[in-house]
Amino acid sequence: MKLPSSRSLGLLALCIAIPLIIGLIGSIFTMPEVGNWYAGLVKPFFNPPAWLFGPVWTLLYILMGISLWLVIRDGMSSRPVQQAVALFAVQLGLNLAWSLLFFGMHLIFVAFIEILILFAFIAATAFTFKKINPTAGWLFVPYLCWTAFASILTGTLWLLN
Repeated sequence: MKLPSSRSLGLLALCIAIPLIIGLIGSIFTMPEVGNWYAGLVKPFFNPPAWLFGPVWTLLYILMGISLWLVIRDGMSSRPVQQAVALFAVQLGLNLAWSLLFFGMHLIFVAFIEILILFAFIAATAFTFKKINPTAGWLFVPYLCWTAFASILTGTLWLLN
């Protein structure tokens, strides 16, 4: 088994850092509202404890970064890779937008519609990544599952509040 070069490891670190930074930016909208506005919402019985979200999202962002690295590590010159990276960027932007809409602006219904669009882009990214590198596609499955759950949770929060 060939070990990755230092250049490849640097690219891996960058690919992981990008989603983590987006998550950090999202937390600027999220953290102040968790103990205030969000705490006051009526929640469904299946609402996870607040402490669970940070570790789950950190893991998901790391998996996203590894997946991105698997897709771009051999270069960005092919059209399929460029399209995959564009989808990745869109879904990452939508991921950030959800935090702004839900926590920053308290627009639960708009966040619900937005997360459904996000789910579609995650699925498209996973499918596109899988065609380039099967492992990269599979690494998106936990994110897809969590977003499906978050979609149900967001929709339920809208209905209850």
